[in-house]
Amino acid sequence: MQIFLWTLRKFFLLTAFVLTLTVATFGTKVEAASYNATDTWVIQWYLCGSDLERRFGAATKDLKELLEVKLPPNVKFVIETGGSTEWQNDTVANDAIERYVYDNEGLKRLEKLPNANMGDVDTLTDFIRYGKENFEADHRIFIFWDHGGGSIGGLCSDERYENALSLNDLTQAFGSVYGSSPDNPPFEIIGFDACLMATYDTINAIDGFTRYVVASQESEPGCGWNYTGFGNALANNLAMNGAELGKIICNTYMEGCIAYDDFETSTLSVIDMTKFPAVRTAYENYGTEALFAAYEDPKRFFSRFGRSADKAENYSNDKKKYCSNMVDLADLAHGTKNLLPRTSDTLIDAIENAVVYKVYGDYRDQGSGISGFYTYDGYTDDYLQINSAPLSQKLLYYYLVYGELPEQAEKFLESHSIDDVAGLDENNFSDITPPSESFKIFDVSSLEDLPVELDGNGNAFVTLDQEELDLISSVQFELFYVDEEEDVMLFLGSDADINADWETGVFKDNFRGVWPTLDGHLVYVEIIAENDGYNIYRIPIKLNGQECNLLVAYNFAEERYKIIGANRGLDSTGMSDRELIKLKAGDEITTLHYGMTISGDDTDAVQVEVETFTIGNNPTVTDENLPDGRYGYLFEFVSPTEDSALSRLVHFDIEGGEITTMIDVE
Repeated sequence: MQIFLWTLRKFFLLTAFVLTLTVATFGTKVEAASYNATDTWVIQWYLCGSDLERRFGAATKDLKELLEVKLPPNVKFVIETGGSTEWQNDTVANDAIERYVYDNEGLKRLEKLPNANMGDVDTLTDFIRYGKENFEADHRIFIFWDHGGGSIGGLCSDERYENALSLNDLTQAFGSVYGSSPDNPPFEIIGFDACLMATYDTINAIDGFTRYVVASQESEPGCGWNYTGFGNALANNLAMNGAELGKIICNTYMEGCIAYDDFETSTLSVIDMTKFPAVRTAYENYGTEALFAAYEDPKRFFSRFGRSADKAENYSNDKKKYCSNMVDLADLAHGTKNLLPRTSDTLIDAIENAVVYKVYGDYRDQGSGISGFYTYDGYTDDYLQINSAPLSQKLLYYYLVYGELPEQAEKFLESHSIDDVAGLDENNFSDITPPSESFKIFDVSSLEDLPVELDGNGNAFVTLDQEELDLISSVQFELFYVDEEEDVMLFLGSDADINADWETGVFKDNFRGVWPTLDGHLVYVEIIAENDGYNIYRIPIKLNGQECNLLVAYNFAEERYKIIGANRGLDSTGMSDRELIKLKAGDEITTLHYGMTISGDDTDAVQVEVETFTIGNNPTVTDENLPDGRYGYLFEFVSPTEDSALSRLVHFDIEGGEITTMIDVE
């Protein structure tokens, strides 16, 4: 602690994971005669290496996993490689598209093609067609491998061309080769060994092309799927259907995550596409009920809807940096039962019926297996262009972000009721584009410098009336250290540890004079997820000289922090980093804070390095008493579109463990 003030003035623990919910039946029962030991299987593997291969050799590792499988003559893996500037093996070329087959005779190169962009729809289409025209099979599987970015980010980011496949590209590529056939789809499984792709929009984009979808709601760890595990299972039992194989993919994946000590936030689920139409209808109706409620009273609806989204399990969202804008649909619906009573339960039931198997880690235990879009960062333009996204949801978020609706939607809502929605026709909204001018529903400027009071116990509090409550979806606080002699404010971060009463509008501080430390060193923290049983925080650090985020969960029942690991989060393209680095003894840590002068003209805090230290054998994050001194505290009021306002200042003076609270009356 003294080092901290002086600077201003000048685990490997395997805990039990939750492995879930095996539903007794796997979707619509398939007669055993449809799947025989003599059937032929072709697995097409779209292996876009990207920086995952260049930096970590991750694609090479998965290829080696596959080569450990002894395949029977009637199973073939057809592989397309590319997307990376440097492959970490002596076989795959860096400057070309190559195709290989792995079968009972081993790995063989089929052809070498001119360099092409694996993030382009034409490259994907050509590979899908190649598999269809050159390899007959009773059952087909298609696996995408690389980065994923959810509904907006897409997947398969080719680092040589710096772009990725969109969900519209998936529909176009599979449709142009096979055409949509919901009753007899060409693929048994379409799987995504990529982050964040178990989204409604992804699943809807490939409806009609597959019987089952296997994908992850959260970012996948670098180890990804276990190709030895599920490859051996298939080789030993060719009479499996997609649900049975999907379950094995999930289980072997989680086994691999545990072996790499990278399971706390891992997820993988299997979706039965025969049950997906019910999800589609339920989700469209859910969006329609929300749209009518929003049109009737937008501030009241969106503020409450935003609170439910903040509390729902969500994935790779860092509002201060980049957001995937992915939320668990059933968990969101659970939180909106009072707000959307007609459709919430139906949506929950439909999702639970469609997701026939899932696995998840300790800190992702509220997910249903299917994610959906929610604009955590107040951005929606790319979502409007996704063909597989429901119209009602597009209009809902259009309204939230732009404060108005397209003219035809407004006329529809004025002339219909929730019981009469037949006229909400996709054909009338073929091109939803942002308006040339828009206005904000939520103007929180009236909350800036909101007065703070002290109660009889010395707690600082603010009181909001109903009109003010309808402007916001969350209340947090910011804390900073004040050193008047050195003319500096050093920000310690933000949290939601406030005694909040949304019914009365009273929000009280819960300041106890403690703050998180890493091995005893104060850190800057930001809360990025609030759940019933735990919160997740981001701690910016330099780890052995590399800037990254340390992810930490606080478990309410155990009253302790658990270090999940360090990664780089989402990049500017929306792709999620799959490398999760575990801290180890001897690692050099530099704490990163934000600071600004007190007397100067600074308008924004800048990132500063504060302490550099070497961590010990058992690195821990714990709440420790703050050093004596003055601390500033601000209530932060956040709107559903991520605009925010700050209250008047609260000062906490700490001396010898005693806390004196003062409020700024000007």
